[in-house]
Amino acid sequence: MKTEDPSMTKPHIAVIGAGAWGTALACATAATGADITLWMRSPVPPGTRVLPRLPTVRLPENVTITGTFPQSADVVLLVVPMQTLRDVSTRLETVLAPSIPVITCCKGLEEGTSRLPLEVLAETMPGRPCGVLSGPNFAIEVARGLPAAATLACAELALAVQLTELLNTSSFRLYASDDPKGVQLAGAAKNVVAIGAGITIGAGLGENARAALITRAVAEIGRLAEATGGRASTIAGLAGMGDLILTCTGRGSRNYSLGLELGEGRPLADILAARTTVAEGVHTAPAMQALARATDVSAPIMETVTRLLAGEFTPDDARHLLLDRPPTLE
Repeated sequence: MKTEDPSMTKPHIAVIGAGAWGTALACATAATGADITLWMRSPVPPGTRVLPRLPTVRLPENVTITGTFPQSADVVLLVVPMQTLRDVSTRLETVLAPSIPVITCCKGLEEGTSRLPLEVLAETMPGRPCGVLSGPNFAIEVARGLPAAATLACAELALAVQLTELLNTSSFRLYASDDPKGVQLAGAAKNVVAIGAGITIGAGLGENARAALITRAVAEIGRLAEATGGRASTIAGLAGMGDLILTCTGRGSRNYSLGLELGEGRPLADILAARTTVAEGVHTAPAMQALARATDVSAPIMETVTRLLAGEFTPDDARHLLLDRPPTLE
């Protein structure tokens, strides 16, 4: 009979950020049997097993909540909003051993710099092995163990394969990629497109218009990916088309639901004031617009959504701007 080697220890996975997505990833990775440490900024009473962002989900017993950054782990999942990534990663770098891989799980571009997540980490955690995880995932479904898939991309494919093997479970299937630039751009852009899709439906422009918007967005994001060193083919995968389908049609999407309210005529300031969660597309839209202009890429959807959010356009103005453009080849 085979006996367990007492020298073997369980893997340790650290999750930084206990919002909805961080909580969900802690639940998902707990299914690997690893020891999971979930860092959260706000202290909670000892013995807490249910967190505010997912109040219907109970944390598995192998998840430990902490307010202290880990010094060691087999891998760290960095699950904080894009606009706080620089601050949190800078502080984490001061305590985390330099050889430990960090996977960023946020989507967007940094305001003011138009940096992608891994570009921020290259500045705050230089020389560290890093990757990005992105895909069509609603947090509550992942937390409940419903089937889901995502892409895990690193510059070195061997590292991506190693990390997918560590994190993959029967209900959360990961696919390795060596196109982190394409995966990050897809994750950032889909939030902006989702706002546009919500506006389309909220303004009563119809399902045909939404389908056209999503499809043309794939081409637009593909151009941006190629112009910045990624691959257009990545946009046809889970991180691109998969995430667009989910985020542009599901009412569980923060960005889509925000767009619905905008399309119905509610002011952006009122929508944001009533929310406790972050719709990253609001911050990402002007950064995507700036990136498209800097790389001389035609991005009419990004441009239009950005100007809608800025109050420069009404949905009807946007409709005419997009549809009255000269015909072109697909």
